[in-house]
Amino acid sequence: MKKKVSVIGGGNVGATTAQLIVQSGIADVILFDIVSGLPQGKALDLAEACPLWNSSSTIKGTNDYSDTSGSDIVVITAGLARKPGMSRNDLLHSNANIVKGVCVEIARTSPNAIIIVVTNPMDVMAQLAWKTTEFSCKRVMGMGGVLDSSRFRAFISMELNISPEDIETVVLGGHGDDMVALPRFTVVKGIPLTELMNKKKIQSLIERTRNGGAEVVSLLKSGSAYYAPAASAFHMVKSIILNEKRILPCAVYLNGEFGVKDIYMGVPVILGNEGVERVIDVKLTKEERTQFRASCASVRKLIKKLSI
Repeated sequence: MKKKVSVIGGGNVGATTAQLIVQSGIADVILFDIVSGLPQGKALDLAEACPLWNSSSTIKGTNDYSDTSGSDIVVITAGLARKPGMSRNDLLHSNANIVKGVCVEIARTSPNAIIIVVTNPMDVMAQLAWKTTEFSCKRVMGMGGVLDSSRFRAFISMELNISPEDIETVVLGGHGDDMVALPRFTVVKGIPLTELMNKKKIQSLIERTRNGGAEVVSLLKSGSAYYAPAASAFHMVKSIILNEKRILPCAVYLNGEFGVKDIYMGVPVILGNEGVERVIDVKLTKEERTQFRASCASVRKLIKKLSI
């Protein structure tokens, strides 16, 4: 019997996440949205594509949380998207109300599910989801680090004119303007990035990564990024369902790792079928530690605003 993944939010990110899952054939999908007809229409369209993908996965669109009952994984994409000039943090209160409502329903209908939070501001929403559901912190995580790392890899590949497949990197901290990219842990087919690019160029790519979402928003004029966020969420879903034990940077609960406590932050973790199996705690330089703590401070401010 295939695993069941519920995607909460039938907008661009949610629908694209659902597409990637059913196209891969690794799970059956429930696509939920509060707008009548929206998830049903998108799910039907995706179901009609499955024969062309040689996929036996099923997909159902719904406005009823009971259809999500017994989900193995729940991906939360529901919420408002950024508009030009907005930061992820501008969405705080409106999206907190949405995510809290979703989590109450998830805890009721799928008490054993693993939760992946995509909704922004993602680190805070992941912490809110954990508090609201009262699930083990191993089963609640946020998506941002995978996306930030992918963006950094993409920009490096563009600059060096090489395949992004040959690039490995780590991006820590909050999924925001003060995320912490680590050039010394960035390699191109085993060659340190610092051997291929000067410090000034590396820093410019880090800045572009920090503003990667805003760059897309400004170009689109209406709406925000969804292909790369959906691909990032799918990457996590796949590692969990197939028990791949991939090392991926995700927002997870830290209890002393990296020198911080009681906060969701992006760090490298091993993802398997139990969820977060282990945090990979690495020693940071003084400069990296300062940046990481600044990123933590930004997230803590938002957590305090929500009183969670």
